[in-house]
Amino acid sequence: MKNFRAPLFSDAPWIKSFANDLWRTLFCIDLSLTNKRLRSNIERVKLVRAIIKPFKLEGVKDALLAVGVEGMTVTEVKGFGHQKEIADAYHLNEDPLEFLPKISVEVIVADNAVDTTVNAMLKGAKTGKVGDGKILVLPLEQVIRIRTEEQGEAAVR
Repeated sequence: MKNFRAPLFSDAPWIKSFANDLWRTLFCIDLSLTNKRLRSNIERVKLVRAIIKPFKLEGVKDALLAVGVEGMTVTEVKGFGHQKEIADAYHLNEDPLEFLPKISVEVIVADNAVDTTVNAMLKGAKTGKVGDGKILVLPLEQVIRIRTEEQGEAAVR
């Protein structure tokens, strides 16, 4: 759009400016609106990821199934955060570089189901103690179901 030049209507500067603005308003596509529409379609799908204590997996799974989540990916992971600092302060870990076992639960949901999903994960994972974990909500650029090639929200249902 930077190099766009509307037809010249006059040599007077104010008329040129007015004519160019009028030309852009009437005949040019507003790319910012198009991009907003595209972005709104893309952002309809989110990845909700919970990193939790291993013994809370069943509770999280049951809570997610109860609110209608139809699929999830579960991965055994290791890491540390504030829980590691507390354990180190009391010398509970002999090896200072030891990672703690955790479980990562990933769910892809439509944007309107994010709050319900997060609340279910909180309900299933919370003990009220240090090390309960984190819940991350990330926008997904694109989701495609391989079998049917459906995209976006249709691929999640």
